Amino acid sequence: MIAQNIEELRRQLPEGVKLIAVSKLKPATDIMEAYGAGQRAFGENYATELRDKAAVLPKDIEWHFIGHLQSKQVKYYIQFVHMIHGVDTPEHLLEVEHAAEKAGREVDVLLQLHVAQEVTKFGFSPDELDELATCRPLNHVRMRGVMGMASHTDDTARIRADFRNIRRTFERLKSGLYATSDCFDVVSMGMSHDWQMAVEEGSTMVRLGTSIFGARDYSHKQ
Repeated sequence: MIAQNIEELRRQLPEGVKLIAVSKLKPATDIMEAYGAGQRAFGENYATELRDKAAVLPKDIEWHFIGHLQSKQVKYYIQFVHMIHGVDTPEHLLEVEHAAEKAGREVDVLLQLHVAQEVTKFGFSPDELDELATCRPLNHVRMRGVMGMASHTDDTARIRADFRNIRRTFERLKSGLYATSDCFDVVSMGMSHDWQMAVEEGSTMVRLGTSIFGARDYSHKQ
């Protein structure tokens, strides 16, 4: 079933939209079924779970850390992570820079935007992004783009407005602060319940878990 779900999603996703299979709280056997179907990019929310899975699963997997960034846990995945999606403050950005420098590597990151109605979501407001211009030079972080989540609501007009806000902010950054960058090209938005709208509003990367692996058992959450 997992392999069939991935094949169906690939048929639906437009060219240029990357699929991140969100495998948090799912066993290695499920990941290997997706891997067998050709999926290589997987997203994890919990640092130690990501560390433990990476230790036993194929080395060509492209791991994305999509959870809330906690500075004391970056050490668990900084050596191998492909991209960190949830950089939501200038302080966190500098923490990733420091950790990547110690690891002797360069790490791709996305700036997390907060456009949703819920106050519990993390991220920069579009206006706060101007603070990044005052950050010290980053030599071990590659700024690749933005990520964000729409409001949790049945109001499709509101969801589309949130996605448009994320895309507009990306365009503003691409033509301004990151105008000289040749790799600022990612707009990560859209999950299992709203990815179609996200893609229509300009997403280049979707993070899908339930659509691939089915419902999760949160009773074993770390």
